[in-house]
Amino acid sequence: MPKPYFEDKDKKIQEIIMVDHAGEYGAQRIYAGQLKYTNVPAEKKMIKHMLDQELEHLEYFENKIKAGKSKPTALLPLWDIFGYGFGAISAKLGSKTAMLVTENVEEVIVEHYQEQIDYLEKTGKDAPLLQKIKKFKQDEADHINIALDHESKNAKFNKPLSALVQAICKSAIFLSKRI
Repeated sequence: MPKPYFEDKDKKIQEIIMVDHAGEYGAQRIYAGQLKYTNVPAEKKMIKHMLDQELEHLEYFENKIKAGKSKPTALLPLWDIFGYGFGAISAKLGSKTAMLVTENVEEVIVEHYQEQIDYLEKTGKDAPLLQKIKKFKQDEADHINIALDHESKNAKFNKPLSALVQAICKSAIFLSKRI
């Protein structure tokens, strides 16, 4: 079977687009699950705002894939189910737990985006991609602040759940870069 044609031959740029697309896909599924199972109107509005930002990020990476810059990870069906389930379960456990998930997912993503920013700045490659990732990183940092403002640190089992969420996210990043 022939290899897919990519307009951008830079493997690192292809990897960035593929993994960021997967991450934004998973993030919007988490927020969709939280939105469905959150009953407090003010919390629904806040989650909807974050979901809308994730959808904006996802659209950018989908357009990059459609333009032949990369391919989507083969794991999207898993991220669809697991992301939604993760969001739904966290919301069912209460708003503090939902915000704990948000805080920890976004912490991993902010760190991940910073690594990409460092690479793109160091190499001088793809300035438009660099600017988008900087903007998306700020949006994700804002989501951390929203979670903290909504008492994510007061969720039951904060430390073990935080470690679990971060480990899951780091594993998803690792796999999405490769499959």
